[in-house]
This record gives sequence, structure tokens and C-alpha cells, in this order.
Amino acid sequence: MAAWYRDWFNSPYYHKLYFQHDEGEARFCVQCLLDYLKPTPGSRMIDVACGRGRYSKVLAAAGFDVTGTDLSPENIRFAKEFESEHLHFYLHDMRLPFWINYFDYAFNFFTSFGYFDTQREHNAAVRSIVQSLKPGGTLLFDYLNVQYAEAHLRPDEVKIVGDTRYEIHRWQDATHFYKRIRISDPQLPQPLEFCEKVVKFTLDDFTQMLAQQKMQVTDVFGTYDLQPYDEKKTPRMIILAKRNSA
Repeated sequence: MAAWYRDWFNSPYYHKLYFQHDEGEARFCVQCLLDYLKPTPGSRMIDVACGRGRYSKVLAAAGFDVTGTDLSPENIRFAKEFESEHLHFYLHDMRLPFWINYFDYAFNFFTSFGYFDTQREHNAAVRSIVQSLKPGGTLLFDYLNVQYAEAHLRPDEVKIVGDTRYEIHRWQDATHFYKRIRISDPQLPQPLEFCEKVVKFTLDDFTQMLAQQKMQVTDVFGTYDLQPYDEKKTPRMIILAKRNSA
């Protein structure tokens, strides 16, 4: 299970499986956020764990100066094809410091957190993201809603995408969600297998991690159109927090 995300997110089969989470979904989410946040044109934004850059591209097209970072070399190689004067991508581990006191907004979309083995690593990631913000900057975590996910866990599923067959098995324990994915494809000499592992972070957990970095939670939403968060009824936990101005 160690560092499963390094290989899985670097695989083309990851993007093939999650193809429905496309730029259309990103545009909808980003437009709702921008309508709510009303950022100043030209604001500097960082998309942490940007993947192939679908959110970053939408933000840049809306008139902002956007930097995307990701741990996957293949993701960054792909995203760099779309770089422009106001859109840049870097290979980077979120646990390590990036640019300090530079960005007006920091975004972490699509449950791109909760993957590390220790709480110390998660704290380091939060600290590094916060440090990249200017005083008064805004941070967003888009995370799964634990109680909703627990109640709606689908243990077994088979998905066929083109010639590729994905056999998916999901389970949970007291602290994590797991998803084992077995991939069969005519182009593969033998099936591949990956196993996702995500921490069951609650709103209280995020509030505490952010408070340790002098961040104040200002809003919590439960859907991408920013409906109120309900721990039993809404699928997402979208947290906005503000860095102290001092």
C-alpha cells in the first residue's frame, strides 16, 4: 500500500477509468466558486495536486494567473502542453514547501488529499499549502463526505471502458476507505492491480489541521453547486478557509 498514488495516478488507466470527471465538470465547479468568491481579475492561484490540469485550465481561461502542481510526472508532462503566459505546471510534492506568501487562492480539488501514511505527512501538506498563500489568502479543500460515503459504499462493481475491464472492490475500516482495482486489457500481458487508500477525514479533522496553521474555516458546502453541507445527505465536503492577515 506504500505510496500507491505514485503509480496509480501516473497510469493512463486511471484517467481512462475516471473519464467522466472531465473539463465540463471542472467548468461547472469553477464557475460556481468564482461566482461565490468573486476573485480580483489576475489573482494568483495554485491548483495543488492538479492532475492533468483540468481545473487549472478553466481557472486560467477565466482570467487568473494559475500554477498547477502534481506528484505525477506523466500528469505534468501532459499538462505542460497547455501552458501559456498565465498557466504553468510543476512537478511537486505537496508535503514540501513551494512558493511562499505568493498566491491569493489555493485549491485542492476532487479528494486529492488523505493519501499519506501518517498524520504528520498530512499536517506537513496543509502547512506547505498554507505557507504558499499570502496573508488573507483563501484555501479550498474539496473532499469526500465521510458519513455519506460510508452509507453509500458500493462493494463491487465492473466497468467496461472501451476494451478495458475494471473490476472494482471497495471496503472500509474505522479510519480509511479502500478501493482495489483490477484492470484487464488486450494490450496488457497480464492484468494490473492498484489499491486506493483514503483517510476518513471529517470536518472536525480539517478544522483542527487548518487551525494549527492559523487558518479559519469560513464556509462548508456539500455539492459542486455550493449547496449547504449536510454530513448525512451531501456527497462532498467543500471547505473554504482564510489565512490570517497578520
